Amino acid sequence: MVKKCLFPAAGYGTRFLPATKAQAKEMLPIVNKPLIQYGVEEALEAGMQYIGFVTGRTKRAIADHFDISYELENEISGTSKEKFLESVRYVMNNGIFSFTRQPEMKGLGHAILCGETLMGNDPFGVILADDLCLPEPLNGDGVMKQMAKIHSETGCSVVALMEVPKETISKYGVIAGKDLGDGRYQVTDMVEKPAVEDAPSNLAIIGRYILTPDIFDIIRKTPPGKNGEIQLTDALLTQARQGKVIGYKFKGLRFDCGSVKGFVEATNYVYNNLYKE
Repeated sequence: MVKKCLFPAAGYGTRFLPATKAQAKEMLPIVNKPLIQYGVEEALEAGMQYIGFVTGRTKRAIADHFDISYELENEISGTSKEKFLESVRYVMNNGIFSFTRQPEMKGLGHAILCGETLMGNDPFGVILADDLCLPEPLNGDGVMKQMAKIHSETGCSVVALMEVPKETISKYGVIAGKDLGDGRYQVTDMVEKPAVEDAPSNLAIIGRYILTPDIFDIIRKTPPGKNGEIQLTDALLTQARQGKVIGYKFKGLRFDCGSVKGFVEATNYVYNNLYKE
C-alpha cells in the first residue's frame, strides 16, 4: 500500500499575478477551500497519510493552514461558524505533515528530488495541486485511489492520462504505449511538451503520479531537458524503457487551475455541485 504523497508546491504562480505576489497559488480558494486541501483530501482517501510538501520562500501559509490557529478557533468556538473548520480539522487529524524547500526553480524533476528526504525508500504519490481532480460520479473513487490500486497490482510507476486536443498538446508531457485495456497503457515513449507534429499520441500526462523510489537515482542522472529544467518526464522515460511505467486514463474530472479559465470553471463546478452553506 502506498502510504506517502508528495506535493511539489514551490512555483511562483505567475499566471495569477498580482494575486500570487505574496501568497501561494496553492492557497487560492475554490469557493471556500484552498486548492492544496483538495489535493490532501484526495491523498488521504487513497490511504496516503504521510504528506510531504516541497515549498519555497513565499509558501509559509501552506504550513499554517494545516496547523492549529488558537486565536481563530477560540474566537469562533461554540458558534455557527465553527462548522466551517470541520474539513480542515479532519485533514489535520488524519494526516502527518512534513516540509522541505526547493531553493531554486529547476523543474518538476528537481522538485521531486528535493522531496527524497521526506519520501525515503518507499513508493509514493505525487499531486500537483493546481490540477484539481474530482470523482465522477461524485461518490466514486478519487484519481489517486484508482492509481494506487494499479500500483498495488503491478508494482510499476503510474501516470495519470487524459486525451487532449491537438492544439493544446504542447503544454503537456505526452506518451506512446500499448493499450492494455481498462484505460491502462504500457508506456513505451514519453515526450515533454512536443510540437503538434512530434506528439506520439493525444494522451497527455496530468498532475498525478505514483513513483517507485528508484526514481530519485534516475533523476540524479537525468540531464536538464526542455527549457533547461530537470524534467520528470525524462526520468520516467528511463523507467518506461524498462517496462516499469503504466499510464492510466482515470475516471473523473480534471480542471487546470493553473490557468484563469480552468480556475473559474472549477469554481463554478464546485459551487454548483459540492458547496454546502
